[in-house]
Amino acid sequence: MNSKTLDEFARAIKKTKIKSCLIMKEDSLVFEYYKNRKIENNPQKINSCTKSILSILIGIALDKAYIKSVAEPVISFFPELMNILDDPRKRDITIEDLLTMSAGFEWPEFGEWNYSTPMLFSSDMIKYVFERNLENNRGEKMNYNSGCSHVLTAILQKTTGMKAIEFAHLHLFKPLGITNVHWYEDNKGINRGADGLTMTTVDMLKIGTLCLRQGKWKNTRIVSSDWLKKSTQPYYLTYESIGHYAYHWWVRHLNMNNTEVSGTEMIFALGFGGQYICIIPSLDMVIAITSDMYEDSLKPLRILEECLINL
Repeated sequence: MNSKTLDEFARAIKKTKIKSCLIMKEDSLVFEYYKNRKIENNPQKINSCTKSILSILIGIALDKAYIKSVAEPVISFFPELMNILDDPRKRDITIEDLLTMSAGFEWPEFGEWNYSTPMLFSSDMIKYVFERNLENNRGEKMNYNSGCSHVLTAILQKTTGMKAIEFAHLHLFKPLGITNVHWYEDNKGINRGADGLTMTTVDMLKIGTLCLRQGKWKNTRIVSSDWLKKSTQPYYLTYESIGHYAYHWWVRHLNMNNTEVSGTEMIFALGFGGQYICIIPSLDMVIAITSDMYEDSLKPLRILEECLINL
């Protein structure tokens, strides 16, 4: 590792609202920064990084046959909502469409809603999603949609008979030694799949390390490598400033002078305000970042890329 570059990186992030950053390379912690010790020990709200952890949980549910296939129609899990389907195309939306956010719903989360969603104030968040009009056919286009994530959490709860947090504790968090975690619920008792998790930065790093090691943790298989490979493929080119979208993960190549650098694929979770879990397989590296950059969630990514290019 280039210690000079890491020193420059440390100076750069100290000038920002980045609260914490951990970098692990080849199983060694090579960089550690906390704005204060309270941040080190207390769980942070990781916002939409929750979505990527949910993707892992869906994979575990598939591995254990709680869910049969990502091709299953979503409405089959919610027969009570059949009578509100005003568009027959909604019957064909699959779990995979939710994972890739290509279900087709009109959902201006990155537009007029300004990164928030009225769904959060609905008395029935699942029903709210299904009542949205379709502006595209399923599978045509990725459109960022936190409603898809919340429906996935409800499916997880229905198929396993456990709340998502209970399933996660049993099959993901406990094996990784993650104990200091909380997952907010909606008013129906469904964990908020889009943004509800809080955890420490070191536990975020563990999640990234599990993915880097293709689903194994200390020689114990947690989730299948096939799922991690499938769920981190770049299915849809989305927003140029971010990259491609996979199964609730983002994928891009490191960028230098507005040019992609080949062989530097980065798989990452991104949460509003600058929360990140980044995996760079070619560098054998995992990075976890928490921030209070709600005015520019992508700034930590730009600072990080400049550092990584020079390592």
